[in-house]
Amino acid sequence: MNKFKLQIIALLAAAGLFGCDKSEVGDISLGVFTTQDIKLNTLVDPLVPGVTCHVASIEADLSFADPSDSSIACRQTGEISAAMIATIDKSKSGEIVFRKSKSIFFKTMKIRRVFDAESQTLMYVSYSTKETSGSFKHSLSTVPLWGTQAYVTPVSIEQPPSR
Repeated sequence: MNKFKLQIIALLAAAGLFGCDKSEVGDISLGVFTTQDIKLNTLVDPLVPGVTCHVASIEADLSFADPSDSSIACRQTGEISAAMIATIDKSKSGEIVFRKSKSIFFKTMKIRRVFDAESQTLMYVSYSTKETSGSFKHSLSTVPLWGTQAYVTPVSIEQPPSR
């Protein structure tokens, strides 16, 4: 085997090792004749630890396939306080709470938290940073603050007129 092939194999093996993740809670094989699996990861929001997100994504060891598809589901799994909400970025673009390399072609999956003050809801958007088939893959999950210590009655929500 020539030196170039050995370097490629070493690079791919290293990429596989970096894919090992302590946040992985599930690994579903897509079959005997494929190197692709569905990986299930859990993520606790670092600033709002009362929110846990689960992300399902396709990962392929030693494959050049496009691993862009992913889905996200976030739920309240603990207390959410006003102090926690006070620490988060409240801009329209929010802030990145998680990122993971998805391929050797510089594609990254990111999860961004955006706060919707009007509806008192935390929105978590999972997306890839590289266009695939004319589209940037993305998925959305929301966690309403209703019923938590962090809920504040929005002043900008107007009630519809009664008839």
